[in-house]
Amino acid sequence: MREAYKIDNKLQVVVAIKENDSLTLKSIYTQNYPKIEALVLKNSGTKEHAKDIYQEAFLAVWQNIKQDKFIPKNESSINGYLFTIAKNKWMDVLRSQGYKKTIVASQLQYFEVKDEENNGIDDDILKDERLQDVMLAFKNLGEACKSLLSKFYFEKKSMNLIAQELALDSASTRNKKYRCMQKLKAIALKKN
Repeated sequence: MREAYKIDNKLQVVVAIKENDSLTLKSIYTQNYPKIEALVLKNSGTKEHAKDIYQEAFLAVWQNIKQDKFIPKNESSINGYLFTIAKNKWMDVLRSQGYKKTIVASQLQYFEVKDEENNGIDDDILKDERLQDVMLAFKNLGEACKSLLSKFYFEKKSMNLIAQELALDSASTRNKKYRCMQKLKAIALKKN
């Protein structure tokens, strides 16, 4: 009898995920995020990296369960699967050439222009050149990325409003924005 309850409980979690039960999804999401954030922060990442990686991993788990590509035995197997996917995604990011270039670029404050000190005209020239590189890279982005980034950065629209306009959910829109920013950075860094 106890075994039947476990099987029934397993099925309840799977059914809840497949039916997009918000309480179940939120519980799994909030329960696992701190572990992923700790993993990313311990391995050269930031909180923003952790959020992006976690969203991608969570979506992958959700899709794999819905499509029966992964059939969990219980909630702890879901947690382990989610951690494994997030860890693999973060390792892919760390191994990628684009990440290595982005780290170097961020250390040089490539995309961030700070006015903490005015070191003379040379700094202004460098800022202008960096801005030109980024704007040139922006022109070379695909139309979908240009549109999304323009709405967010130039038109100052919220991610929820952009998601509605694109007929996507907000998590997919955030992931798409992240990928577009990665493309923009990669194109801008190729110029140097």
